[in-house]
Amino acid sequence: MGIFKAYDIRGVVPTELDPELARRIGDAFARFLAAKRLVVGRDMRTHSPAIAAAVIEGMRDAGADVVDIGLASTPMAYFAIGSTDCDGGLNVTASHNTGEYNGMKLSGRGATPISAANGIRDVERLATGPASAPVARRGSLEQRDLLAAYAVHVSNFARLERDVKIAVDCANGMEGHTLGPILERVPRARATAIFTELDGTFPNHEANPLKEENLDPVRALVRKSGSEIGVGFDGDADRCCFVDETGRTVGNDLMTALLAREYLKKYPGAPVVYDLRSSWVVKEEIRRAGGVPVRDRVGHSFIKATMRSRGAPFGGELSGHFYFGENFVCDSGIIAMISALNLLSRSTTPFSTLVQDLRRYHSTGEINFHVEDKAAAIAELKRRYADGRQDELDGITTEYGDLGDRAWWWFNVRPSNTEPLLRLNLEAATVEERDRRRAEIVGLLGDPEA
Repeated sequence: MGIFKAYDIRGVVPTELDPELARRIGDAFARFLAAKRLVVGRDMRTHSPAIAAAVIEGMRDAGADVVDIGLASTPMAYFAIGSTDCDGGLNVTASHNTGEYNGMKLSGRGATPISAANGIRDVERLATGPASAPVARRGSLEQRDLLAAYAVHVSNFARLERDVKIAVDCANGMEGHTLGPILERVPRARATAIFTELDGTFPNHEANPLKEENLDPVRALVRKSGSEIGVGFDGDADRCCFVDETGRTVGNDLMTALLAREYLKKYPGAPVVYDLRSSWVVKEEIRRAGGVPVRDRVGHSFIKATMRSRGAPFGGELSGHFYFGENFVCDSGIIAMISALNLLSRSTTPFSTLVQDLRRYHSTGEINFHVEDKAAAIAELKRRYADGRQDELDGITTEYGDLGDRAWWWFNVRPSNTEPLLRLNLEAATVEERDRRRAEIVGLLGDPEA
């Protein structure tokens, strides 16, 4: 697939992505959108200034005027694109990937996502095809500092009713750039933060909070600072993961269930979108809170499209992306953090206790298998488990038994969009049933990836 992925552009610098190709991508992106005006931001990676400058020149080559917002988390770039009269834009970032990577996350007008399904393939074709003809008028360049406006936007989500102590790990990523100005406007968020220095080499740990070991620093900080909650951000700050006051990880599906309650208080009866890897507890809690659970495919472009079509105020994914209707239907780690603080501020109950009722089923987490013929493997699973309740929304999902039965369980196996991998998520009523069914499916798919 190269550097043009399912949801973004990403590759190693300079062997896969260099300023020359970045310039061609900028030109191609502007031509694809027939853009008159575009927004560009960038993260803190060592090569991001050069890649962003090249992208901007390419956009100008195509005749598009460019608003350069400089250093920006991906949520800040979404804010800039959504709040500016423009045809779209991009953020130069490789998210949580290690320092040798860079890339781009693309958006259309109103911060709508551009993925392989609706544009990245066209951008690839234009960028790797013949050079475009010169335009009559080269685009202009405007530098704009939107950090203060972004801080105001995010702080408007804060509704804290008391002081809440929180431990924050910015992972030397872009949340280190935006956190301070936001917290200045949310004085009841009493934060102790680490690794706030921007450093695209990620000297302390990989900026991927989905890996349990990368949450160890924030666990330690929670205990040291006596915080009620801890949060770890990824490199471009569109994702985050939470731990409770004891340092125990709170799964992102459980956070979706908790935060859904909050948004359904404001939007009674509204739909809430969640991805199909999530615990069954998510739809139970959405219904219990009076909302309409909407199960969707994995991936931000699918979640955002469904939220827009259904008018959903909130959505969440197991990957740590949390989406907010009042945030241009975009994901934001910092708004998820503030929403969690809002919830805690109205309770004297410890975070671990609030979550405990949601830990009523037992999941495997996501397990990856290297499978060359993914379609054949899924077809075999469909045949093998034909007596269960099946759907093929994304890969294959099969459920057995009824909730409340000790023999109840379900699994989803779906293909990776970018690698020869199948991804398994499985949940059961008991630990014993979970482990038995996990072993059964591992026997069919082979040894899991390490």
